[in-house]
Amino acid sequence: MPEEAALSRTRLAKLIAEGAVSRAGVVLDNPKLAVAEGDEIEITVPESVSYDVVAQDIPLEIVWEDEDLCVVNKPAGMVVHPAPGTPDGTLVNALLHHFGDDLSGVGGEKRPGIVHRIDKDTSGLLVVAKSDRAHHGLAKQFEKHTAQRAYLALVHGVPDPADPRLMGTKGVSAGAGGITITSGLARHKTERQRQAVYFDGQGRHAITHARVLERYGSPEVLSLVECRLETGRTHQIRVHMTHAGHALIGDPVYGGRRKVSAKAMSPEAHAAVTGFSRQALHARELGFVHPVSGEELLFQAEIPQDMLDLLALLR
Repeated sequence: MPEEAALSRTRLAKLIAEGAVSRAGVVLDNPKLAVAEGDEIEITVPESVSYDVVAQDIPLEIVWEDEDLCVVNKPAGMVVHPAPGTPDGTLVNALLHHFGDDLSGVGGEKRPGIVHRIDKDTSGLLVVAKSDRAHHGLAKQFEKHTAQRAYLALVHGVPDPADPRLMGTKGVSAGAGGITITSGLARHKTERQRQAVYFDGQGRHAITHARVLERYGSPEVLSLVECRLETGRTHQIRVHMTHAGHALIGDPVYGGRRKVSAKAMSPEAHAAVTGFSRQALHARELGFVHPVSGEELLFQAEIPQDMLDLLALLR
């Protein structure tokens, strides 16, 4: 297939199954059928059909946009894609309204291409494809781990490479200016809504680099950490930091019942930390090569107000 056609293997397989591929006027419905040199294969690509999700006029912070893609700063509390229990009010509903008639067909449907996701209660940057060619190009970069992604996380304790306990934790090593956590990640064996750390070849390979930016408390009981992803797995930062003994503040799934000492900070700061209503995680930086123009792009999103207020009290 010509690259400019922007048809993925999955899309081509679907077209074959739909009877849209023929040779000399004969429909080819077997994807394993052998072809010979000189065969002319005709593919009829139908018009994109409407996506079965309602467009909703929900405010969006568009950081950057062109005809192929857009970069969005997602607020905490917004689900990325409709799912059972969250049929609307999602980022996709908002994108469909924002794009209007400018949305190209992605995979045969007029829909935004969600290349990667961040959790509902994580704020920050996402890139969204508006065309097949952009979707395929971006997906390759995320698959090969060449996209740049950096997050800010407020965590319990201070992940210090000089800490013997931390360095004795399986999968944790000293990295450039901080620590590196390497493991497999897969669904928890008994709690199906959680991810868990695995070793010895189990789970999907995951690497997180973390370095401390600021420390808080007297004694120091909290820290602001920059986490850079080599891989992008479900809940990766939340699971890795918890495994290292530095769970995120406000994380209802992985934070456990760990308490912050009231004596280490002001009453106002302590109340803000214990009352923080989501995991303190923000996707601050996103960089990638534009899949069509080849331009190197790098975006940063300001820390959201709820985290800014919390950090101001801690400082």
